[in-house]
Amino acid sequence: MTKIKSINPFDGNLLKEFDSLSSSDMEEKLSQSENAFQAWKKTSMDHRSQLMKKAAKVLKEEKDYFAKIISLEMGKVIKESIAEVEKCAWVCEYYAENAADFLKAEPINLPDGSKAKIIHQPIGAVLAVMPWNFPFWQVFRFAVPTLMAGNTGLLKHASNVPKCSLAIEEVFIKAGFPAGVFLSLLIDSKKTTEIISDPRVKAVTLTGSEKAGAAVASAAGQEIKKSLLELGGSDPFIILEDADVEKASETAAKARMINFGQSCIAAKRFIVVEPVYDRFLEIFTEKIKSMKFGDPLEKESDYGSMARPDLAEELYEQVQKSVASGAKIHLGGNKPEKGSARFDPTILTEIPKDSPAYSEELFGPVASVFKVKNTDEAIKLANDSEFGLGASLWSKDVEKAERIAESIESGAVFINSLVASNPHLPFGGIKKSGYGRELSRYGILEFVNSKTVYLG
Repeated sequence: MTKIKSINPFDGNLLKEFDSLSSSDMEEKLSQSENAFQAWKKTSMDHRSQLMKKAAKVLKEEKDYFAKIISLEMGKVIKESIAEVEKCAWVCEYYAENAADFLKAEPINLPDGSKAKIIHQPIGAVLAVMPWNFPFWQVFRFAVPTLMAGNTGLLKHASNVPKCSLAIEEVFIKAGFPAGVFLSLLIDSKKTTEIISDPRVKAVTLTGSEKAGAAVASAAGQEIKKSLLELGGSDPFIILEDADVEKASETAAKARMINFGQSCIAAKRFIVVEPVYDRFLEIFTEKIKSMKFGDPLEKESDYGSMARPDLAEELYEQVQKSVASGAKIHLGGNKPEKGSARFDPTILTEIPKDSPAYSEELFGPVASVFKVKNTDEAIKLANDSEFGLGASLWSKDVEKAERIAESIESGAVFINSLVASNPHLPFGGIKKSGYGRELSRYGILEFVNSKTVYLG
């Protein structure tokens, strides 16, 4: 039987080891989910709402406990882990208050005088294949609207965060949700396709890499099942000549270093027009240099380590290949110690088009800074990417920025702000950043049957 290990990436110590589920265990879990759905879909929206409010209460009251699990298992600094748990409580409260309105029947008056309506009904068990970087938030972003719609949830979490996976199930149990409504599956990734093919699973959502997304979408497509993909990003952070450079530079440092750069919507490509380039680079560099390295459990720490040693190695290889192709190291660039997940914050400049720093997602604390001549060149560079998740645009002329935002190829554009997910706003990308939308009303409608009822 495969072992699933929970390892503290900061010091390399084994936290706990788990047995992966056997075939008989999996069958039991799938049957439990299906049986739970048959009852859960009939519950009132008011009942679901009350339970989801209790889930928010559990998260708030035990945020330190859950945050410590996050920090120990994937290396996020404790203040960011606490904020992540609090955000999960926020999304619980948001859907508890708004799901009924989002799902209410929509009347249609036809030109011939007849009437119809659209009703939104649950479809069954939805499988979520989730990543390690925001091990609570990514899951709650899926689970809350899914459960509020009357579906059940199955979680196949990243193999390096099994304690987080089980802790999330614990939240719903403590809140009083019926057994089987939300289940964590500790399984090897190779079993994911097997679960997708099971007729009791009606849809699948994945947040992760392009490779994983392609595999899951292919498996779902073969079974004619709905899928939603939230994949990578190489988000542009565009600073125009009339921007507030000081504020933009400070925000840029935060936008790159959030979660130690391990975020799909973290700003990764900083595109700066020539007249303000030097000033931006100066402030940006100083802000990153001022951030404090330390144990993730220390409240003063701004960053500790990446989530796994192999991730640090892969990121360093991308930096080395970029330098070999002509990019310049402005800050950092040091090789991580063998077997260590620690990595020095790095800034690259003068980046050629044929380098990884130009075209690939750098999933960690490495910033790619580009100098451009004007706004047109900035937009062209921003769009010259296979990704299209989010973009940040900085200008004091908001009306101009709004016009420019329409020409940026991404799922979202944040003007004079870093890109951030918010329960009120639809979240998702285009191009190789995926398809479908999470959060807001759009998110809860992804996994329902929007049924037309014609009144003859």
